[in-house]
Amino acid sequence: MSARDDVLKLKAAIGESIVGQERMIERLLLGLLADGHLLVEGLPGLAKTRAIKSLAKHLEAKLSRIQFTPDLLPADITGSEIYFSEAGKGEFRFQQGPLFANLILADEVNRSPAKVQAALLEAMEERQITVGGTTHPLPRLFLVMATQNPIEQEGTYPLPEAQMDRFLMHVSVGYPETSAEGDIVRLARSEEAPAADGDHAGAATSRLSPDIVFAARSEIHAVQVSEAVEQYIVALVQATRAPAPIDKDLAQWIQVGVSPRGSIGLDKVARAFAWLQGRDYVAPEDVQAVVHEVFRHRLILSYEAHAARIDADTVIDRLIQKVAVA
Repeated sequence: MSARDDVLKLKAAIGESIVGQERMIERLLLGLLADGHLLVEGLPGLAKTRAIKSLAKHLEAKLSRIQFTPDLLPADITGSEIYFSEAGKGEFRFQQGPLFANLILADEVNRSPAKVQAALLEAMEERQITVGGTTHPLPRLFLVMATQNPIEQEGTYPLPEAQMDRFLMHVSVGYPETSAEGDIVRLARSEEAPAADGDHAGAATSRLSPDIVFAARSEIHAVQVSEAVEQYIVALVQATRAPAPIDKDLAQWIQVGVSPRGSIGLDKVARAFAWLQGRDYVAPEDVQAVVHEVFRHRLILSYEAHAARIDADTVIDRLIQKVAVA
């Protein structure tokens, strides 16, 4: 089997345990393939935690779940030096924290103070942790999926825009379709049966090797981006920074445009999306399919936009309408 066939098989395996959230599953795999991190926003109970747990179940990777709370300290997630004494001699040894895993679930990341958020985001960007003057590299396969609740904001510490920019994609998770609700109930009911019977062994699950993910990344790197598509990506980014010549409404709605990380991220995610579709080139449709997740958290909207209840997705929709394909 090719790397793409293995990844599609992984996608199908995750989809068996998660109903009605196909887009979130696909975006999670895109983050894995593009070697980036995800900020997933949605109400409780929408299978955000279940998604990354299912990914870890079908991938040879260690999962760490960190529940972010106001009393959390940076050392609680990065690790710290601990004094060990043996045979009358003592020494300090570095005890790794939960960040030294392959898949990190940062649950309710906006509930911890700024120091803890900064420690997490520094590890995401640098792929290493420095404690006591010693640098400790993080695993090669390293994905952070941070979650937050869009409704309950009391007692939270919102991520600053500069730190939000560290996330490759901002995935918004909504309620499943009505047709999928019954399937969700039936799936939950079927999962109760083994526990009720005392059967915890379950069937053996074949797990995907990280080497397949690395091979897929190499193939994605080779996906061709034509000059026209590259100019289209640049035009979309530039339209967020200087929207007045394109559309007067966009000029009123956008206060700060997308950073260079946005253009780099859009290129990476579009190549990964095209590869998943079985193509070795990026089409404009691939860019349009992922631009919402890449731009959503990088746009800072104006007071006029908030007053008119214009959200980032509406602005991005208008961008797609107004910016011509080169």
